[in-house]
Amino acid sequence: MTAARHTHVVIVGGGQSGLAAGYHLRRLGVDFVVLDARSTPGGAWQHTWDSLRLFSPAAFSSLPGRLMPPQPGEEYPDAGHVVAYLRDYEKRYELPVERPVRVAGVHRAGRLLRVETDSGTWHARAVISATGTWWRPFLPALPGRADFGGQQLHTVEYRRPQDFAGRRVVVVGGGNSGAQIAADLAHDTRLTWVTQRPPRYLADNIDGRALFDVATARRRALDEGRSDTAGVASLGDIVAVPPVREARDRGLLKATPMFSRLVPGGVEWADGARAEADAVIWCTGFRPALSYLAPLGLRGRRGHIATEGTRSVGEPRLHLLGYGDWTGPASATLIGVGRSAREAAREIAELVGGLEED
Repeated sequence: MTAARHTHVVIVGGGQSGLAAGYHLRRLGVDFVVLDARSTPGGAWQHTWDSLRLFSPAAFSSLPGRLMPPQPGEEYPDAGHVVAYLRDYEKRYELPVERPVRVAGVHRAGRLLRVETDSGTWHARAVISATGTWWRPFLPALPGRADFGGQQLHTVEYRRPQDFAGRRVVVVGGGNSGAQIAADLAHDTRLTWVTQRPPRYLADNIDGRALFDVATARRRALDEGRSDTAGVASLGDIVAVPPVREARDRGLLKATPMFSRLVPGGVEWADGARAEADAVIWCTGFRPALSYLAPLGLRGRRGHIATEGTRSVGEPRLHLLGYGDWTGPASATLIGVGRSAREAAREIAELVGGLEED
């Protein structure tokens, strides 16, 4: 039997959030390990569709301490460029990442937390959960899904428009993923784009830089007891990145209201109207990938864990990083995660220091 290993902090997840947390913990002199289930660096960016682009220029899509270099010929870098940046970041700061390691559960063990994995057990004074949401796609429970005779896939499974050339495709979802994939498919397929409400495009001059500022201002207002500004949601749902803007301006992105059910040959609306389909692509979002925290008994509504900042209310030795605004303004973005990672690292450094003095 392999002996349990000890460290001050276990970070679960080696994507952008886990690396940002590691950067700040290292600067504070806190011992830690990063456990990553992927076999190679780059987090979820390794698994996105081919044409995905960031919402911001490289310099405004950086983790703490290291500017992302520009991608030659591209104002908005692609996913491959992000993967290369994360690989370089991990190497540059010599972050102790172990992979592939899958975490099965986190348990209370007296003054420590016990982290059970497929490669052994760790004991730590604190755990940072940085697993993101990509690994837990959400599919709505619509009638007829099991009856549909064509192909069904989620955003996480879509790769390139060539796979659907000449086919009848229904894309479901009015957010950024839905708009980008619909724009990807608008040229070479018989596309039906379905959204819950009419698409709300942000102004063409707004990108991730402005969105980060808006999200931060909202968080500050809430912390100070002022009225909720609604943050990014007040501006719209879709960033008009160049491919989306082009398809929209050419009249190729015409949204249809949400259908009520699937039928063997396609989809059907409440009034009986139908659209034939060979494939349905569900761009319907994600849920937090937190099943390994179940032994702690912290999950609440929609799978969220109650937090103050990044710290779990029910288990103060646990911090959650990078899941969206509920764990820090814009914390699910490259540019936004740094601030939340810094705050989590500082709290953990104080916790670890206090425990050592006892």
